[in-house]
Amino acid sequence: MSKPVDLTNAAWRKSSLSGANGDCVEVADLGDVVAVRDSKNPGGPKLVFTRDTWSTFVTQLKNDA
Repeated sequence: MSKPVDLTNAAWRKSSLSGANGDCVEVADLGDVVAVRDSKNPGGPKLVFTRDTWSTFVTQLKNDA
């Protein structure tokens, strides 16, 4: 079981390529981990990934685009 990640001071951002429709995710770089949330529901659930897992995910998205 992993310990909870403190997101209190997370600096959330969304891609400059995000459209105006609001269907976006926001990410927060927390050093060893990256947190992700729905921009329409910032108080809702968050997902937390290791930096390596997030990097692999983003690379795969770019390769599939």
